[in-house]
Amino acid sequence: RGGRGRIATRTREADFVARMFTANSHDTILCFSDRGQVYWLRVFQLPQAGRQARGKPLVNLLSLDPGEKVTEILPIKNYDGDKFVLMATANGTVAKCALEKFSRPRPSGLKAITFREDDYLVGAALTCGDDDILLFSDNGKAMRFAEGAVRTTARGAIGVRGMKLESGCRVISLLVAPGVGDGDDSAAAAVLASTENGYGKRTPLADFPRKGRGGKGVIAIKTSKRNGRVVGAVMVTGQEEAMLITDGGTLIRTRTHEISLTGRNTQGVRLIKLDKGERLIGMVKVEEAQLGNGDGGDVGNGDSDVGNGDSDVGNGDSDVEDGDSNVGNGAAGR
Repeated sequence: RGGRGRIATRTREADFVARMFTANSHDTILCFSDRGQVYWLRVFQLPQAGRQARGKPLVNLLSLDPGEKVTEILPIKNYDGDKFVLMATANGTVAKCALEKFSRPRPSGLKAITFREDDYLVGAALTCGDDDILLFSDNGKAMRFAEGAVRTTARGAIGVRGMKLESGCRVISLLVAPGVGDGDDSAAAAVLASTENGYGKRTPLADFPRKGRGGKGVIAIKTSKRNGRVVGAVMVTGQEEAMLITDGGTLIRTRTHEISLTGRNTQGVRLIKLDKGERLIGMVKVEEAQLGNGDGGDVGNGDSDVGNGDSDVGNGDSDVEDGDSNVGNGAAGR
């Protein structure tokens, strides 16, 4: 923690793995774009390649409009009737739709949520109906409310206000946590937040009180002159690693348990040293077992090793591996 990192790319469009998962060949991947569209991909439609292959850009697999970016991907095995898709926009709007409403794919995509021209989708997540929703804004505020406060609507609806934002502020992250009383608000569950000047901290999930939907939220991290604005927030347990990337193409990987665990109303510690004029622009969580350090990690009950070795998935499973696909602010390979 606190190192200078290494050059990940010579261009400003840095590429690194943001999501990795295993799936059966006939599973579906829901791809949500920043314009509120949802696209479908079957796992067998993805190019199968070696571990070090660059893969294929999503723009060559989906009917994306010019400038449209995929902000979230959700692997789906079946469209359970008790599951929901919850979406959040930069202006603080949230919408919840039954997962089964996404069971009829269209090659050109469908409207998942409707919003104004100055708004865009920042995240989408699968929920169980009784989870807690956390929205984080770039001015260091966090809003936690019960999922039940968001009524279920039809696909393509406008949604309701999830967080009231100050002028010029934006929601930068959507997180889903088990509801209060489920026993998961322990010291192991924490929120890792990072700021544009390279600072950040972990805060116990239990420190974020549940409020009514539509409020301004509570302080998650101080956005002082030293810190700057918040650029990312992810849920961690201390067993993962975090990838940080700057607008200069510098990438650093750090273990989350090495980052100080402090209260909400604090500034945090240095995560990465930045050059003059350089800013942190993105942060993603990467599971330790998925990264592997040569030993490989077993997935499920099969013989699938996700690591530095070759990946074999038994019983018809297929690995989604490295590629050029853009996801959100960074580029994610599957």
